[in-house]
Amino acid sequence: MIKTVGKVPLIILLCFFAFSTVINTSTVEAFSEQIIQKGATGDDVVELQSRLQYIGFYDGTIDGVYGWGTYWAVKKYQDEFGLEVDGLVGPKMKAMLEKSTDFDYEWVHRQFYEGRKFTHYGKTPKEIQSGPEGSRIPPLEQKRRQQKAQEKAQPTPTPPAPGEAPPAPGEAPPAPGEAPPAPGEAPPAPGEAPPAPGEAPPAPGEAPPAPGEAAPAPGEAAPAPGEAPPAPGEAAPAPGEAAPAPGETPEEPVEEVPEEPVPEEEVVPEADPEDGPDVEEAMNVPEGFSDNDIQIMAQAVYGEARGEPYIGQVAVAAVIINRINSPTFPNTASGVIFEPRAFTAVADGQIYMDPDETARRAVIDAINGQDPSGNAMYYFNPDTATSGWIWTRPQIKKIGKHIFCK
Repeated sequence: MIKTVGKVPLIILLCFFAFSTVINTSTVEAFSEQIIQKGATGDDVVELQSRLQYIGFYDGTIDGVYGWGTYWAVKKYQDEFGLEVDGLVGPKMKAMLEKSTDFDYEWVHRQFYEGRKFTHYGKTPKEIQSGPEGSRIPPLEQKRRQQKAQEKAQPTPTPPAPGEAPPAPGEAPPAPGEAPPAPGEAPPAPGEAPPAPGEAPPAPGEAPPAPGEAAPAPGEAAPAPGEAPPAPGEAAPAPGEAAPAPGETPEEPVEEVPEEPVPEEEVVPEADPEDGPDVEEAMNVPEGFSDNDIQIMAQAVYGEARGEPYIGQVAVAAVIINRINSPTFPNTASGVIFEPRAFTAVADGQIYMDPDETARRAVIDAINGQDPSGNAMYYFNPDTATSGWIWTRPQIKKIGKHIFCK
């Protein structure tokens, strides 16, 4: 009896410890330990924007980019709740947001994955805060996904039987039970009967002979529909030549001298900012680019293209991304930008200037798939370019003062 009573408190203690362990493991830790400041990107900013929007302090797009809209929302929250108004989100503000708001991590990130426009206001049904799937995806990314889906939807061709030649590209395989065409022989058109054994197949574009009608001899053109075949011993008219009337002597063909083609002068199309591709707000920073990468690319865009239209700044950023993805250039942002004689801003020191928010936003848009340059690898200003080599590159278009090349 004494031993049983002694075990009861121990059992209760073990049950309490197990229950508290389950509760602790099921709790999702909010935010990371780093201080969030203007210019930051990633999941911490997504959570910050979502929590501020939950209580009505932030009404912008939840895109994971700490820009001016997020900055003023943070300062407004700090001012209202007696915190130091510095725009820095530290442990104290994070703790206050965690207590006063809810953050549905899975729902928010599913909206990003499905490319939806959405909001995260509290006490509002989420069903009416989520837009249609794909409504947030940039046009170029939508086109890429559609092409990928079409490639998956195409049927896989059946491999040819052993010893059988595979069909040529764009040629339909023979139907079941139908003999494949002989090597060098064109397959019959859809709905057309194959030639009988020993009979020559009709030439490409030539109608097959009617039942009971003799097929034309090899090298002889078949008569046009409704036209009588030539009499025995009479030459058939040449392709594209009208047959002579009965009793009429055919005219001798006049040999035409072809005109020498005159090369046209290449005209570089100039992109109109109004007609250019829609440059949308960035969704979120994709994996593979750090804050340092975005910062150095923003410095390059600012040093190379400040004063250019926004679409031109996105195009310059896109050239950097295209080079990173190309096997002929370095595969890092700093490697591309600091490659010898690659960018004027590095040579004259403008790379070290502080970029503005527009340059940074242009980089984010380029990372997310915007490319107004048309997959260009080079660009130059024709008014200031001193290299003769750059003029030899195939030109794609002109945006602002820059000509973009392959």
